[in-house]
Amino acid sequence: MITLNLNGTDHELDVAGDMPLLWALRDVANLTGTKYGCGMALCGACTVNVEGQPTRSCVTPVSAVAGKRITTIEAVGDDAVGKVVQEAWRQLDVVQCGYCQSGQIMAATALLSSNKAPTDADIDAAMSGNICRCATYVRIRAAIHEAAGQLA
Repeated sequence: MITLNLNGTDHELDVAGDMPLLWALRDVANLTGTKYGCGMALCGACTVNVEGQPTRSCVTPVSAVAGKRITTIEAVGDDAVGKVVQEAWRQLDVVQCGYCQSGQIMAATALLSSNKAPTDADIDAAMSGNICRCATYVRIRAAIHEAAGQLA
């Protein structure tokens, strides 16, 4: 048994310590908002925030995050910054197909939690590991700026 703090609640999961966090979230905890993309931490679709830091759940073993605060897309709106990010995403109609967007929102929330006034370069650096096949990068950047303006 491994105890994970998922979205503010401790969960005892009967999983092997080397199980990727992504599969523990999706298959055991039934939190399916985090998506499988590449399985190699290259695309960012599986991004969750661990202790506020964007983390690729597809390559993170559950044993590495036991006892740490894990936030998924299901609860990102419970946080003031996450809520503003989600509102900006909706307001600017960022989503096209939507598959990568949970990871994008998690990375953007982590960025704005530590930097309330990011430059384009800051945004590009923070979001560089999150790939969008629909190429909504311009709208993603605009939404991050919009959210930053609301947080200022």
